[in-house]
Amino acid sequence: MLDAIDRRIVHALVVEPRASFRTLAGAIGVSSRTVARRYRQLAEHASLRVVGRVDGSRAGWVSWYLRLRCVPGAAEAVSGALSQLPDTSWVVLASGGTEIVCGLQARTAAQRDTLLLQGLAGSRRVVSLIAHQLLHDYSKPAWAQLTQELSETERERLQPARTTEPAAAVSLNAEDEMLLDHLAIDGRATNASLAAATGWHESTVRRRIRELRGNGILRFDIDIDTRGYGVSAQAMLWISVEPAHLDAAGKAIAEHPEVPFVAATTGPTSLMATIVCQDTAHLHAYLTQQLAAVRGVHGADTSPLIRIIKRSGPVRHGYAR
Repeated sequence: MLDAIDRRIVHALVVEPRASFRTLAGAIGVSSRTVARRYRQLAEHASLRVVGRVDGSRAGWVSWYLRLRCVPGAAEAVSGALSQLPDTSWVVLASGGTEIVCGLQARTAAQRDTLLLQGLAGSRRVVSLIAHQLLHDYSKPAWAQLTQELSETERERLQPARTTEPAAAVSLNAEDEMLLDHLAIDGRATNASLAAATGWHESTVRRRIRELRGNGILRFDIDIDTRGYGVSAQAMLWISVEPAHLDAAGKAIAEHPEVPFVAATTGPTSLMATIVCQDTAHLHAYLTQQLAAVRGVHGADTSPLIRIIKRSGPVRHGYAR
């Protein structure tokens, strides 16, 4: 379990993911050495990572969520193969280990077709495949439990980077690729190390990160093992909603503290969500009370998560101009 200092460090990273240990220490009231030591411990024992991600919707990419069922005994091998693909951002085993759910981003129609029509569809180990295209993400910037520790004054001390109004259209150039690849592996990589990797000056690195964050194409997410927050029951929900209530339902579900992610998608259901609960009793209460009370919801297919095969990871292969 995470103690109070651990949770305060995580909340501070949500506010400003690239803040120095000294800045983090000043905000939460402990020494820089303590923050650095705790951060290393969290990385080792709670899988804490700061991940730089490209907002594919602003780059003209399309996000997909795949739901696969495999022949008996094949799910681990197939999920392992999927985790090795640079296009997959996360991969999980669900429903007793008989189902795989993964997220990917397709930068071109050809890339999408190669994976969906040739790679997966041609595998004899895959019994069924449903591809859900993301239409609209209703999620909050961070899971509610990560943001309960710091006061407003403490958050202000972190002085998060000021962002500009998002641009109408954003294009990444070839020079951005190496920078973004390194941030996808470690969102807290120092400007010095990023400059050495890209061949840029540190001032150029700082400016480009500021520009990409300002126009909305680069975001930083906090990835952590939720068991440190007392969570033992996680599931994927595939929710059926009446079309007239879809937008309102997505917004309402996003406000539930148990839901770190919810989005409208194509496919046989209308919404896809991830739910994080303390135990199965909490999961049951959520499904029968909070979710059931959302207007327009008339069904939900629940897939308990069994194992995380791939956490947030890089999506590479070059960026279109």
